[in-house]
Amino acid sequence: MKTGVPVVAAAIALAGVATAASATTAKPHAMPTYTIGYEGPLSGGVAQLGLNMKFAVALAINQANAGTTFGRLPFKLKFSPKDDQGSPTFSPGIATQFVSNKSVLAVVGPAFSGATAAAEPTYSSAQLATVSPSATRTTLAQSGWHNFFRVVADDSIQGPRDANYLILKLHLTKLYVISDQTAYGQGLAAAFGARATADHATVTNANVPSTTGCGNGGSGDPTQYPGAAAAVVAAHPQAVFYAGYYCDLGLLLGALHTAGYKGKLMSGDGSDDPHLILGTNPKTAANGVYLTCPCAQLGTTAADRAFGRGFTALAHFAPGTYSTDSYDATNIIISVLKSLWTTGGHRETRANIVTALHRATWHGLAKIIRFQANGNVVGGTIFVNQVRNLKIVQIGPE
Repeated sequence: MKTGVPVVAAAIALAGVATAASATTAKPHAMPTYTIGYEGPLSGGVAQLGLNMKFAVALAINQANAGTTFGRLPFKLKFSPKDDQGSPTFSPGIATQFVSNKSVLAVVGPAFSGATAAAEPTYSSAQLATVSPSATRTTLAQSGWHNFFRVVADDSIQGPRDANYLILKLHLTKLYVISDQTAYGQGLAAAFGARATADHATVTNANVPSTTGCGNGGSGDPTQYPGAAAAVVAAHPQAVFYAGYYCDLGLLLGALHTAGYKGKLMSGDGSDDPHLILGTNPKTAANGVYLTCPCAQLGTTAADRAFGRGFTALAHFAPGTYSTDSYDATNIIISVLKSLWTTGGHRETRANIVTALHRATWHGLAKIIRFQANGNVVGGTIFVNQVRNLKIVQIGPE
């Protein structure tokens, strides 16, 4: 790994002088401390996705403080994680907390699209940079938030490619599309459905609200899934596309198994986690499900393996979906902060960090990260995984 290219020339000079009782001696320069926040779900039904991110952010900050990634830094970094449960109800309050803490210079997150849409006006008004490792709703980059960035491809890329995979590669043309009615699910389902229709597939659309237990602001009831499964079976689709999260998809898979559904099933990155299998009854009903994600499974290089070891030692579980994206999001923030610090002028402000991120490049674990003017990442490979023998296996790019 190497640091991103320099983007802004700036620095601060800090000095401290103390007078002792018998002589005047210079103390070591005081080292400032800056805070990087994280906002995402750390409790509730989708907490695992947030934990995958939280520990990756913590690892990047620990390594930076230790001099591992950037060499010796002229400042210390503090980590402040906050739990919004993935919900648009709680995210504005989290944003207000971060904005009011003047030591917070950037935030990794918000994690989910609905939470991002609700919190971003607060972040934007304070010119506080937010770099999401996972929020994919297309319209987030169309709202004029200059401070908003994301390191993953959005739904306008993932949804159509998912549709193409089922229709053009697997030759399935009778599709049943289910949205969990979250901001994420609605956007992904709409993008998928539009491409499927353009590909001349027959599409049936349905809404099955995310449950309260899934913890992302949903209001649905778990008892809805047998009826939803019966409707699927009655429609006789060749494949079901589910736009939502693993905590609800597991309930649907169990109901589909009971109802006798025999077709294919695909879902996006919100379901791409081993907890999908753990939450499916019977677990074998998850076998064969396709899961797509704008994130690669790593482990083939020395840098990948070092990241995996460091993450596991810190989290006590292996990296998961969005872990590498969160790690890279944190490191591009740190690289910008360091470059602003090194050449003078009190430039390490929130507004300057936003400006610098628009010009920055970071050679991350999975990809080179650069941002478009609207905050979207440049490029966007989508990977296909499949549950095989109760394990998620990456097949390759779509």
